[in-house]
Amino acid sequence: MDSESRPQSRKRERLCAVREPPAQAGMFVLVEMVDTVRIPPWQFERKLNDSIAEELNKKLANKVVYNVGLCICLFDITKLEDAYVFPGDGASHTKVHFRCVVFHPFLDEILIGKIKGCSPEGVHVSLGFFDDILIPPESLQQPAKFDEAEQVWVWEYETEEGAHDLYMDTGEEIRFRVVDESFVDTSPTGPSSADATTSSEELPKKEAPYTLVGSISEPGLGLLSWWTSN
Repeated sequence: MDSESRPQSRKRERLCAVREPPAQAGMFVLVEMVDTVRIPPWQFERKLNDSIAEELNKKLANKVVYNVGLCICLFDITKLEDAYVFPGDGASHTKVHFRCVVFHPFLDEILIGKIKGCSPEGVHVSLGFFDDILIPPESLQQPAKFDEAEQVWVWEYETEEGAHDLYMDTGEEIRFRVVDESFVDTSPTGPSSADATTSSEELPKKEAPYTLVGSISEPGLGLLSWWTSN
């Protein structure tokens, strides 16, 4: 960021910004995977690669793989091993080596998203295809306060003329740094003895399988409308 950048006053209107692909390319990675794919008999008339690609995309696209990231789509198939038909099952089973496009930004990467909403817990950010991003209060530009009436966070920016309130409105584009990530294993498990005594009305809180924690507590980060180069 330009060291001479200065934040601008609040603007409620939504600003258009051009996002350069190279700045965002690092958040996607190619991950090598291996899986056994079942192809039902009625698909035998199709090309095997096409059937396998369709099954892999149905299984993985828009799904979070634990400690890997959010799978976007199949990239390519690198190897097909021998297919087998097991007794009592007319389908073929093929061990497949493939690569998948995965959303998994590295720590300290700078991303641009849109504010999905604000709460006392912080600023919630969306990338359009991924919504589980939180910028906690301590990682905002300081000093910051939560406006209960408008349900937005406000940066109380100090100038020689006094303090200016810069609002973090829903829908505004925001530049942030990825500082932490969290994976939660949401695979189904059997009920424990403690769960058996819990009332059926007390349902456990559903956790996101993959979340990112962001920060805007440095010059040049925050709403794009705040900064300009002089």
